[in-house]
Amino acid sequence: MRQYRYRVTVEQLTDSHGIPSDRKPLQFEAGNHDDIISVVTWLRSRGDFSSQDDAAAFAVGLKLFAWAILANKDNPLLSSFLPHLYQFVKELKAGSKTDR
Repeated sequence: MRQYRYRVTVEQLTDSHGIPSDRKPLQFEAGNHDDIISVVTWLRSRGDFSSQDDAAAFAVGLKLFAWAILANKDNPLLSSFLPHLYQFVKELKAGSKTDR
C-alpha cells in the first residue's frame, strides 16, 4: 500500500513540576495512508478544540493510533477495537453535533 512517511519527534520541555527537562527526544518513523499535515489543518479549521495545539495533538495521535491498529489488526486486543474506531472516524468526518 502506498503511504506517506513521517518522522515523529517528541521532546519533553519540562517535567510535571515545570522543571526544564534534559531528556533526549523520542524519535521514530511511521507511515500513514493520509497526509497527516492536511488532516491537522482540516481539524484545526473546524474549531472543535479549545486550542490549535489540542487539535494538532488529537489529529496526529488519532492518525498514528489508527495506523498502528490497522497494521496489527491480527492482534485480538487491537482488532476488537476496530469497529469502534471506524464508527468514531465516521462521526468525526460527519462533523461535530453543533455542525449538524
